Amino acid sequence: MEIKEGETISGQINLESWASVEPVFNELLNRENTSVDDLRRWLQDKSEIEGILQEELGWRYIRQTCDTRNEKFRAELEFFINEIEPHLSEIGDKLNRKFLDSPFLSELPESGFAILIRGIRKSVEMFRKDNIPLQTELQLLGNEYGRITGAMTVEVNGEEMTFQKAANLLKSNDRALRREVYEKINRRRIVDRGQLEELFDKMLVLRQKVAENAGYSNFRDYMFDALGRFDYSPEDCLDFHTSIENIVVPVCNQFDEVRKSKLGYEKLFPWDTETDPEGREPLEPFKNTAELTDKTIECFDKIRNNYGNVIELMKKEGHLDLETRVGKAPGGYNYPLYKSGLPFIFMHASGSLRDMVTMMHEGGHALHSWLSKDLELNDFKNTPSEIAEVASMAMELLSMEHWETFFSDKNTLERARRYQLEKIISILPWIATVDAFQHWIYTNPGHSPEERAAEWAKLQKRFGSKVIDKSEFPEFETHSWQRQLHIFEVPFYYIEYAIAQLGAIGIWKNYISTDPQKALDSYEESLRAGYMYGLPELYNRAGIRFDFSEEYVRGLVDMVAEKAFALD
Repeated sequence: MEIKEGETISGQINLESWASVEPVFNELLNRENTSVDDLRRWLQDKSEIEGILQEELGWRYIRQTCDTRNEKFRAELEFFINEIEPHLSEIGDKLNRKFLDSPFLSELPESGFAILIRGIRKSVEMFRKDNIPLQTELQLLGNEYGRITGAMTVEVNGEEMTFQKAANLLKSNDRALRREVYEKINRRRIVDRGQLEELFDKMLVLRQKVAENAGYSNFRDYMFDALGRFDYSPEDCLDFHTSIENIVVPVCNQFDEVRKSKLGYEKLFPWDTETDPEGREPLEPFKNTAELTDKTIECFDKIRNNYGNVIELMKKEGHLDLETRVGKAPGGYNYPLYKSGLPFIFMHASGSLRDMVTMMHEGGHALHSWLSKDLELNDFKNTPSEIAEVASMAMELLSMEHWETFFSDKNTLERARRYQLEKIISILPWIATVDAFQHWIYTNPGHSPEERAAEWAKLQKRFGSKVIDKSEFPEFETHSWQRQLHIFEVPFYYIEYAIAQLGAIGIWKNYISTDPQKALDSYEESLRAGYMYGLPELYNRAGIRFDFSEEYVRGLVDMVAEKAFALD
């Protein structure tokens, strides 16, 4: 199949089988590049093919997560994973080697291409054909986790509810109802605990084998390279855990003590952590998803008058699935679609403040996708999580300065801001717990489920609240790690949230204390750059530091805590 000058590859790919896809890749493999301009066009054609396939996979994943009970959607996704992706891995390695062997490699511009070449070299170094079927099996097992958890519901007051909807009742002022909901959710989790334990054990064996095949002694070290963590090490993460333990955990304990005192309780239980400490009704920033969408557009436009356009276009094109319903996979995401450039937002919205913040978060990802959509190559758009999550978490905080869109009453607005500031700090110990757990899991291959449970308990004691009393239902905590989908579906993708939270706080600090327009200009400059620079440079362009030292953590956390307590 020959691709002539000026032609596009769209429409030339048929996804009925690998045999119908392979000729387009063979043309790339066999094409002779006789100049740096040829090499660059070769990269652009390769990028276009990858964009088409990435978008096709994206839509299959989106449809399946929107309705996990639809067997047709499940079969279509599994066909792609089983019949297309294994071949893509193998031929992708051949294309990478062809690219690195080009005599014109050194003539490519340094901007963007230096990062690209660094990543491709690492991919070639790590590629093993024997890992292809193992990675396919792992992907299917990850989908099985979504199927199992997506089917979990509870009945409250005669109504079958998703966990997301039932969790809203934990904000109720009725303590007995909160306890009932908490117990029902966790007892329902226990029903599938053994099934998820068995699923995870299968994953552990496969992941260790993948690591060993690539020449690594453990999956932790393999994943640090696979995720392209060129700018920090496992030891840096362990030090970050210690910073969170020493700085953040005490602040969270202060938040819990204030809550306990305001509620007037002798003991603070897990079902008391979401209710309003002053007995006010739960915040209701929107009544339905249509209102959530329209208010998000309005709020984004208040930050900068073109930001809402992205959400408006997603609404128009049907790229939003925001309602909570039975059979929908858990969680929320913004799925970038490289070919069309317009991403897709998936979430469970049932009217809570947390839902509203999730929309701000995913909207930040959507803005990032949109601002970087015109970059030359898909590789430039595929940003590492450490900067991608800055885009989304910063949007939570930037939008907070304009939440009057959702809350017209000043006291209610301040209450919402207080909640948000507390949450961006209180999530950090949980992130450290999950990340430290994965460090232990994968550097101790061959451990037993009992040893795993013991380590989880140890980490909960290290990073958990010293105020909240969890003694009444200890069985709920033993396997509480199973609720974190990242552990199953995207291992080691979690510490990025903590790193990025520091960056987001830094952007917000610039926005409220210096020049807000300059802060937004820097934020946009970083987002538009995609992955054309390393993390330190991308953070620098955003006007912040790529730094998670104890001193830096303390300065940002103290600032947020001070502002949160001032809103009490």
